[in-house]
Amino acid sequence: MGIECFNCGASLELEAGEKIFRSEECPSCFGKVRVCLMCRFYDPTHYNECRESEAERVIHKDRANYCEYFSLPGGPTEEEKARDYLQEAQSLFKD
Repeated sequence: MGIECFNCGASLELEAGEKIFRSEECPSCFGKVRVCLMCRFYDPTHYNECRESEAERVIHKDRANYCEYFSLPGGPTEEEKARDYLQEAQSLFKD
């Protein structure tokens, strides 16, 4: 499953977990990529339209922002990463 631009639907050559800079643009429509509408946490049914409860409110969901929780959809969640790290650490101390 590829990542598509929220604005024009073009397929973007990006991967989940990849660092996205605020200036990153879609090569087809030149729309910004680091916007709430492209984030894995965006959800119009949640408070502030975001599933990340610690994120600061962003009013314009289609404009580039500096949200530190921004993450492209797909790939493991932070909870899954933490669980994997814990399992790896625990396996180091097994007999």
